[in-house]
Amino acid sequence: MQADNQSGSSSSGEPEFLVVGKLGKPHGVRGEIVMDVYTEFPERLAPGVTVYVGSRYQPLQISKTRPHSRGMLLGFEGYQSRDEIAELRNMLVQVRTADRPELPEGDYYHHQLLGLQVSDENGTGLGRITAIIETGANDVYVIQNEMGEEVLIPAIESVIKDIDLENNHVRIHLLPGLMPGE
Repeated sequence: MQADNQSGSSSSGEPEFLVVGKLGKPHGVRGEIVMDVYTEFPERLAPGVTVYVGSRYQPLQISKTRPHSRGMLLGFEGYQSRDEIAELRNMLVQVRTADRPELPEGDYYHHQLLGLQVSDENGTGLGRITAIIETGANDVYVIQNEMGEEVLIPAIESVIKDIDLENNHVRIHLLPGLMPGE
């Protein structure tokens, strides 16, 4: 799948690349750099794995990793010194969407849900999912209607009745008091 624009998205609507971290400052003198981790699967960022760095999606092979504070330290093949690795500072680290791990049935990546149309059990359109808030207990979907009003819907089994990625649609059971003006 080839990216057909600067955002790294394919014509299918599915992004070609997913951000897994952001590079920070160099660490030490042997070509390591600090990375803030944005993925739930940091264990997949291991020596030998190819990642894509920066807005030009430069392919780099990870040569070493180790935990560091709230993130991790990375080394890349061909980067042996602090000065060399410093060129990557503040760049995003991405992986190909096609390489992401499969999720269990009923679990979805956030990018798969953003933009989906939402309706209630009667078929009344409520808007689109425009954001997802991670609360710890459960995610909360931000649904925005055509007038720009936002509704927060908990992503729990009693509310989310059906997610149909093929038809870009989510069917929900509305709890009393969730809609504006109620």
